[in-house]
Amino acid sequence: MQPAAKSAGADEQKTSRVSVKRMIKRTGSGYTPSIKDAISGKLTDDTQVEDAKEKMKYYAGETLHEPFTKEQFEAKWAEYLRRLDERPNLKATLSRTPEIFERHKLQLKIENSVQDGEISKIKPDLVSWLRKELRNTDIELITEIIVSEVEVKPYSETEKLIEMIKKNPNVNLLKQTFNLDFGEH
Repeated sequence: MQPAAKSAGADEQKTSRVSVKRMIKRTGSGYTPSIKDAISGKLTDDTQVEDAKEKMKYYAGETLHEPFTKEQFEAKWAEYLRRLDERPNLKATLSRTPEIFERHKLQLKIENSVQDGEISKIKPDLVSWLRKELRNTDIELITEIIVSEVEVKPYSETEKLIEMIKKNPNVNLLKQTFNLDFGEH
């Protein structure tokens, strides 16, 4: 009788342990849920799918043409930046407020192609959100990579002399007149 009792106890243990698997729904190409969201229980659900459809409506569907002021745009841009607290690099990239031209086109000046790549990943979401909030489906975001000139500071004595001569040609006259030596050993 004891072997039967052990068997019944083993069956009870098997039925009491049930593994729970969570389904992760994929929405869109390349969607990968974060581990942080999975742990905190913020996995995607049907409301996010509907939210994506709503965003797409403002990105490509219904047309709205309400005018907006520069102040309204800047307030909405700042509001969007507050949503990026968990992505400090992207937030820093978007910290420059784009210039508005042709009433609805936004030109954002950035420093390199890496920033352009990061912006292109969130561009549909950003543009859709701006279109919805400002009620204008004509809004476009254009990025422009600007080349910043690097200021070269003179370090050696010769480089300093050349810079001084550029600022005041009389320095060269002084050097030649008095046969001055500026560390050109």
